[in-house]
Amino acid sequence: MSSAPPPFVQALQRLFAEGPSLVFWNDAAGEFEAQIDGIQLDGVQVIRLDQTPALQAKMAIERNQGVRWLIYASAEVPEPEQDWLLDARLRGKPFSADTASIQLEELGLSTRALRDHLKLRAKFLRARDRFERLKRWVQPMDTADDLDRKMIAAVVRAEVPDVSAVLLKVFGAMTSEGHDLGIRPRVMDDLAGYELEAAFWLMVEREFGYSEAVGEWPSLRGLLYRLLATDFCNATHTTPAGLTHFVIESKAKAAHASVFASRWRTDMANYSSYDLLSAWAADELKIANILGPMQAEALVDVMTFEAVEKRVIGDLKARIISAAGANMDSLRELIARRRDGHWANPLLAGANNGTRALAASYDALEAAAGFFELQAKHVQGFSFANASAAFSAYRDELFRFDQLYRWFMRASETVEPTGWSLLHELRDRMEDAYSGWFIAQLASAWDAVVEGPAGLLSNWKLDDVINQQRFYDRYVGPAFSGGARRVFVVISDAFRFEAAAELVNDLNGRNRVKARLDAMLGVLPSYTALGMASLLPHKQLAYKGNASLDVAVDGQPSSTLEQRSTILAAHGGVAIARDALMEKGKDRGREFVKPHKVVYVYHDLIDMIGDKRGSETKTFEATEQAIKELSELVNFIVNNLNGSTVFVTADHGFMYQESALDEADRHSVAEGMPGVLKSKKRYILGRDMWPMNNAWRGNTATTAGTDPGACSLDFLVPKGAGRFHFVGGARFVHGSAMPQEIVVPVIAVKETDADKAKIRQVEVSLLGSSNKVVTNKQRFEFIQTEAVSERVLPVTLLLSIRDGEQSISDEQILTFDSASPMLDERKRSVMLTLAAGSYDRTKDYFLVARDAKTRAEAWRVALRIDLAFSNDF
Repeated sequence: MSSAPPPFVQALQRLFAEGPSLVFWNDAAGEFEAQIDGIQLDGVQVIRLDQTPALQAKMAIERNQGVRWLIYASAEVPEPEQDWLLDARLRGKPFSADTASIQLEELGLSTRALRDHLKLRAKFLRARDRFERLKRWVQPMDTADDLDRKMIAAVVRAEVPDVSAVLLKVFGAMTSEGHDLGIRPRVMDDLAGYELEAAFWLMVEREFGYSEAVGEWPSLRGLLYRLLATDFCNATHTTPAGLTHFVIESKAKAAHASVFASRWRTDMANYSSYDLLSAWAADELKIANILGPMQAEALVDVMTFEAVEKRVIGDLKARIISAAGANMDSLRELIARRRDGHWANPLLAGANNGTRALAASYDALEAAAGFFELQAKHVQGFSFANASAAFSAYRDELFRFDQLYRWFMRASETVEPTGWSLLHELRDRMEDAYSGWFIAQLASAWDAVVEGPAGLLSNWKLDDVINQQRFYDRYVGPAFSGGARRVFVVISDAFRFEAAAELVNDLNGRNRVKARLDAMLGVLPSYTALGMASLLPHKQLAYKGNASLDVAVDGQPSSTLEQRSTILAAHGGVAIARDALMEKGKDRGREFVKPHKVVYVYHDLIDMIGDKRGSETKTFEATEQAIKELSELVNFIVNNLNGSTVFVTADHGFMYQESALDEADRHSVAEGMPGVLKSKKRYILGRDMWPMNNAWRGNTATTAGTDPGACSLDFLVPKGAGRFHFVGGARFVHGSAMPQEIVVPVIAVKETDADKAKIRQVEVSLLGSSNKVVTNKQRFEFIQTEAVSERVLPVTLLLSIRDGEQSISDEQILTFDSASPMLDERKRSVMLTLAAGSYDRTKDYFLVARDAKTRAEAWRVALRIDLAFSNDF
């Protein structure tokens, strides 16, 4: 394969192709003198005037009129009166083959006056790879400024030749090479080396209006100060004294600075450099001092600095503490807006510890607000007509106290490693409200319906509530009668009711399944051996007389997985651990369950973590993980094992508090207590034990259905949150009769392909009939057309104005997640800022909504942009 001729030869070929018979090439610098003899041009004769006298050349041209000639001279064009070839020169065409001229031709530039500019950029153009990067961006009508911008983009290796892309590369280099705003990245030295640094700063001045006083050289620190200070002031609509001299004066360019900052923050490849540089700038500009007196409402749209997020969180925390449970709707609106911003966006929560902690801070605030609202609703405490009413109250509403407390503590655990003190005061208030108020109030009211001749302990039955020991007969058996060919039963140790409520919401957010939550009255004492035995198919439960007080099911031991599998085998069933089943995968899993009509799947995470002193503080983390694992398990059963009927339940619940217990929580057992066979933190088993004032007393024949007499045991369980002892940890407990322990969840999961069981995202529409943008800043209002529900899920949209696919505004995120039936409460609005530039009022631009997670386009609406004053607001 032959190589292409040199560029100057290609330029000559193009010129001769235009038809001239005479071409004069005056190479005054003699740059091509050594190459001229090697030129091969079809049908062209070459005359070198440094080797052939001008008169001789003139005669040759005149005698051979049909021949095409290239007349080369390594000298300047002579004065007309001294030019023997003047008449021929006037008939012919000149050719310039200096490097700049060749580059002009090769770049396809139509303005020959740019030759001098290309000569100024000789250092950049000298390397072929840089020239090629430039060439792919050059347009025929480009100006000198356009060329400089594209050369700068090539030096910094920007993806596209625009100012924003250049700055993202330069700012990214600052964070990768230095530790403060004083760093001068190597790329700036590269620009200086190619004599492009002055052009860089001119470009920046044209784009954003940034320059320094006469005699002062601009800097990246100065540019960042201008961009960030301007963005902050644009969003707050104020200009604090400490930032006045940094704000860009031109309103159009100031708006453009905010557009750039917004794009930088939302750019998935570059937002980390924004986070770091803005933190350095915030420290130098003393932003924390400026934020001190500002309230959350003034900062709701400010995304410039992370310090803003901390100030908003601090303000909202103070409001929650002082509001004493007052309506928190306005606070939730502020939280929703901040979650849609940059710093606490859940979509970025996995990116770094700071974002994760800020997102968790808002989770904690929301949980606390909900807790104190619920507390205000029950400010007088609790009072129940009877045990049935108490059980229903907990099942239907009061479990939310436990759930909100767990959510708050779990979120605050995420914040703790950062060392921030943002939530410390609120955490103390939550602990006091939960352990000091809720548990105490609930225990008192619960005790009133548990004890006494008509109390729950007298018969351990409730109207319309199934006892745990009847689980198989009342749930599994009827499922077969209803047509199920195989039933899966998932039992998670210590999976309490409030966690099950969260799992149901998760399951109902998936296609193909419909989950319903019910509650059973758990056995008492509420501990693993008795709870697990009660869930198996049986006619008889009985305590064995051995040292460990094992519970026999129809005469067979039931403590281990293998023993339970043996019991189930008599009913066409099998038992297996959750991890073992998941590890089998789809094909082996199907083979495993194929011979069995009932499959019991055991899961143990919460109890395993919580019931040890060394790990009990991770109880809520384990609960969160258990919900995830159980969701994955149900999904695996339905989608891989063709399970159409699944029940998820537990052996018992648990109680947990973050604060350490003191002696007041210890319910000491009288010395010499007779008949004690087993003594645990939260229950004592034995026979003929003395009664205790601070403990409930009963017999398992009543509370668990064990065979009366020798096969049953008496028990003592502490009232309220008390413990008999603290050995082995005391924060996580179970065994007694508080609702958290004995309101046992049952989740009934059915597979369904019905349309009503399919999930979809909520629909969102633009409000208003006028689709015209008349100012640089335009507010758009949207309506969530329906309420969020189990099957209609929230959606988070990324909104911007676009010219085709090119964004011409900042990008803002809005989440539509309202469950309100009121249309007015489902409205959201956003302000979009147009980038500086000129817009065609007759052309269609578009308001575009994209899914913030997938970036898939949801919809677009045509807009016309008609700015009355394009350089102002």
